Amino acid sequence: MPAPFDGALVIDKPQGMTSHDVVNAARRILGFRQIGHLGTLDPLATGVLVLLLGRATRLAQFYAGRRKRYTSTFRFGFATDTYDADGAPLGPDTAPALDRAEIERLAAARVGRFPQTPPPYSAKKIHGRPAHELARKKKPVELKAVEIEVYEFRVNEVAGSLATFSIECAAGTYIRSLAHDMGAALGCGAHLAEIVRTAVGEFTLDQGVKLEELERAAGAGDLARYVIPLERLLPELPSVTVPPLLERRVRHGSKFNVQIAQIQPGRVNAAQGATAELNSGEWKPARLRVFSQQERLIAIAEAVVPRTYQPVVVLEAEA
Repeated sequence: MPAPFDGALVIDKPQGMTSHDVVNAARRILGFRQIGHLGTLDPLATGVLVLLLGRATRLAQFYAGRRKRYTSTFRFGFATDTYDADGAPLGPDTAPALDRAEIERLAAARVGRFPQTPPPYSAKKIHGRPAHELARKKKPVELKAVEIEVYEFRVNEVAGSLATFSIECAAGTYIRSLAHDMGAALGCGAHLAEIVRTAVGEFTLDQGVKLEELERAAGAGDLARYVIPLERLLPELPSVTVPPLLERRVRHGSKFNVQIAQIQPGRVNAAQGATAELNSGEWKPARLRVFSQQERLIAIAEAVVPRTYQPVVVLEAEA
């Protein structure tokens, strides 16, 4: 049975829930199982958790490189074993009085590409097991540094031993590790005290719905108002509307030709609060959203040679 909704849902995740908990809650409220999420949030974190519903789950691969935006507070004075406020302190609280100029200098030094070691309490896999499982059993956790990129690291406020930042970064960046490493650089230790994800690419906190609001909407038969339909997803990709004859080819997954003049450009300017650019810097093949004449999104295709495209995901196969 097809899912009653196809599209995206931006949840404003509450503190204390895992991303998996949120998916389970959404499955219960919406009444179907075909729901996935774009990018895990730690239980401590709140804010943007994007759920893909129904056939939209097949678009997850195209969102893999989306940039993220966070507002986060680092507490200086002691580090923790998890690098955040949920962990055990690794020493006494030295409660330093921070110098804003020094914090700004340290933040500016962390803009760009550099290797980062993920926290031992993380979902990173070691020999097929999440690092946090080994860490909890006090087994050695050796994680390799991964190259990440930070695009913006702005100091918003410094008060006592707390500093609040706006950060925009590539997928795969651990804000907890940024806090831990900054504390080590300052020589007093630090951990992530609070974090709100304010954007994942084009999805922003303004679009976020709390689970209790979703529950009320379900009771009122008004869930559709929160779902971003398939046709509005991946707005940066150019699009083409195909006639019925070509539509049949596309639905069968066959290659098809289009004239350059038929292709509409994707949307370049992002919404207020979205990331400065949607994706991290890696190369992406030339992709195209394919619409039927009824304005339904039927496929995502990739260029094989100029003007010839191959469907890579067919959302509405030929019945």
